Amino acid sequence: MDASFELYRIFYHVARCGNITQAAGELMSNQPNVTRAMENLEAALDCALFVRNNRGVTLTPEGEKLYAHVAVAMQSLQTGEQEIIKDRSLQGGTVRVASSEVALRCCLLPVLEQFRREYPGVRIKLTNHSTPQAIEALKMGLADFAVVSAPYRMPEQLSSRELLRVKEVPVCGGAYSELRGREVSLKELTDFPLVCMNPGTTTYHLLQDYYGAHGEAIAPDIEVATADQLLPLIQSNLGIGFVPEGFLEGSSGVCKIRLKEPVPEQAVCLLKNKDTPLSIAAKTLERMLLEQ
Repeated sequence: MDASFELYRIFYHVARCGNITQAAGELMSNQPNVTRAMENLEAALDCALFVRNNRGVTLTPEGEKLYAHVAVAMQSLQTGEQEIIKDRSLQGGTVRVASSEVALRCCLLPVLEQFRREYPGVRIKLTNHSTPQAIEALKMGLADFAVVSAPYRMPEQLSSRELLRVKEVPVCGGAYSELRGREVSLKELTDFPLVCMNPGTTTYHLLQDYYGAHGEAIAPDIEVATADQLLPLIQSNLGIGFVPEGFLEGSSGVCKIRLKEPVPEQAVCLLKNKDTPLSIAAKTLERMLLEQ
């Protein structure tokens, strides 16, 4: 390209206005500078772009061809500038979040509600995964960050910040009245059918370690894929189970079991790629999550 971008920018304004003086005003320049720039562009392209007359200028056939391309480029750049301005002011943009079910219900939902209320122009793309699936989505660049429950295997390219801790609570339905109103040992609890997350999930590994630490083996009778499926099955008396304490708000038909051995808490963490900068909208949501 023999001509600079600045020459094409000036050409765009002159061609659009059809008048050098008016174009100079838009460019916050003066008529001699704009005239000189157009002469330089015509010299670089070795053709006339304008026909001068008393009313201003009109495009030559060569000028018409050039303007058709320059106008598209300039309008595309202006659109890009407007999008960035919207993103900076949080009037636009998109945040992509991968979340596990426990993290979504116990941590992310109230913050997303506040974020949407304060920044309604920002789109939120939320995908609900198991923790391993959410981490994989983050590694593949399908999410800006992930909010998941621990423990998990931490890939080297990711960083982690703990947001809060979630208490897993043993509960049962009305058919297991013998477990109510007294302290129960984990050994005794193994005599009852267990509803549990399936192997490979964070919650399953947490409970597997908990059972093992007290000399017991976890043996689920019913396995589910997501945490929100646990409570309906327990309410239907298909077994006892462990659910995040936040899931019990507003629920009925279940009773907490007083377990002798304390159940370890489950950490909810925010993960992001170390070397991938976040957008302004994603940074804002991250800040809100860390401040909650």
